[in-house]
Amino acid sequence: MDDTDKKIKPKKLCSGLRYDLKKCLLKTDCVQIEKKLPRMCLDREDVPHECRLLAREFFECKRQWIDMRKRFRGNRGY
Repeated sequence: MDDTDKKIKPKKLCSGLRYDLKKCLLKTDCVQIEKKLPRMCLDREDVPHECRLLAREFFECKRQWIDMRKRFRGNRGY
């Protein structure tokens, strides 16, 4: 990771997962060739498995804010 990557990352909950998911989706053919939004590409079947896993982890990380038991135990996201 170079210096520009460190400057881009915000210090919010699940920001590391959000950043990695964005990076993964921006590398897909759906975004680069077909010029679609990353959110639209996430619903498609041809998204790489790595991006799907990151999306799932991001969802779980965001869901922790709703679950009061996990709020007291701390967040899992990086």
